[in-house]
Amino acid sequence: MPLPLLAESAIIVGAEAGDWREAVRLAGRALTASGATRPGYADEMIRMIDEHGPYVVIAPGLALAHARPGPDVLADGLAVVTLATPVSFGHPHNDPVSVVLGLAIKSADSHIEAVAELANVFNDSSAIARLTAATSVSQVLEIMGTGS
Repeated sequence: MPLPLLAESAIIVGAEAGDWREAVRLAGRALTASGATRPGYADEMIRMIDEHGPYVVIAPGLALAHARPGPDVLADGLAVVTLATPVSFGHPHNDPVSVVLGLAIKSADSHIEAVAELANVFNDSSAIARLTAATSVSQVLEIMGTGS
């Protein structure tokens, strides 16, 4: 499965977030702006973190917020939010987070494939630092492999 479409409307660069919940809400807002989800999906992503802890912080400085497929997912989608000031999710090793990815997938089977495909983007050890330093939507698209 290829990565879900990363629409320009699903990218927020240099955002301010007071805490991890606000950062995840920004990712949810970006997914909704792209047409991938309804606004309630952000609450589901937050509920998953409240329930399971900061497992979404998958690498130093990087969180992959997501929830199960459900009625709030309208289409497969990906969002990228870079934070002007990193926030803590409570992860013992990978905090603070400066890049939050939002992922919405309609099918449970495709969900795991999409996460694996995203992991490939971050096989490049410089990808997180480059996303953190990105100052434009076009830079984010290029780093994520969806730009020109």
